[in-house]
Amino acid sequence: MSTDPRLFIDAPLSASAAIPLAREDAHYLINVMRRGEGDVVRVFNGRDGEWSAVIAHASRKGAGLTVADQTRPQQGVPDLWLMFAPVRRSKTELIVEKATELGAAVIAPVVTERTQSDRIKFERLQAITKEAAEQTERLDLPELRTSEKLAAVLDNWPDDRLLIFCDESGDEADAAWGGARGRGQPMAAALAGAGDRPAAILIGPEGGFSPAERDRLRSLQHVVPVTLGPRILRAETAAIAALTIWQSTCGDWR
Repeated sequence: MSTDPRLFIDAPLSASAAIPLAREDAHYLINVMRRGEGDVVRVFNGRDGEWSAVIAHASRKGAGLTVADQTRPQQGVPDLWLMFAPVRRSKTELIVEKATELGAAVIAPVVTERTQSDRIKFERLQAITKEAAEQTERLDLPELRTSEKLAAVLDNWPDDRLLIFCDESGDEADAAWGGARGRGQPMAAALAGAGDRPAAILIGPEGGFSPAERDRLRSLQHVVPVTLGPRILRAETAAIAALTIWQSTCGDWR
């Protein structure tokens, strides 16, 4: 695998195209990666595949590239959404980073009844998706959506998309974490017959979903309640675990 730096460039890519670099990208190439005029960079834009390019000029005022040859044709990721209740900033950033690395097509924060932090620094999260895609050989960036209330999301849910509801609770109100009755299937078993159907994973807040939210989710025909094992996972761990299971059973890890 090439060790040449990779950059996401939001511009059309074709042979001989001249691409001026944003200040942040120029700083990364010249000052962090220690590249200079004549060095090779790989670029992608999520539409035209990956291309090799040469640093045409580099100075304190900026840098620019000249595109050379296509190195890989465009290839997308499976049609998988990750929906999660925002948590503390560092953990939310970790979820977004790992969801990008693990191949989520859409990343969507959802506000539940027990969500404790709904402040999202959208530009910061966009930067995280860009950096993660550049580092992991991904050829596109996930779609990062603004936060929306869970009830509104469910009101407009597409009928053809499976909703994988990560629910660690049972139905026994007086037992710790709802007891054993009513728990979802282990996720890998629940997805055994899902095939290539479009899907979304829903991760709740650290306090879990409210009884009303659980009731509504379980009443919907396209919802599949699942469990991630015998231990209660932190939100960021649950997101990583669920994405890993889905990719290995239904996604591009097969």
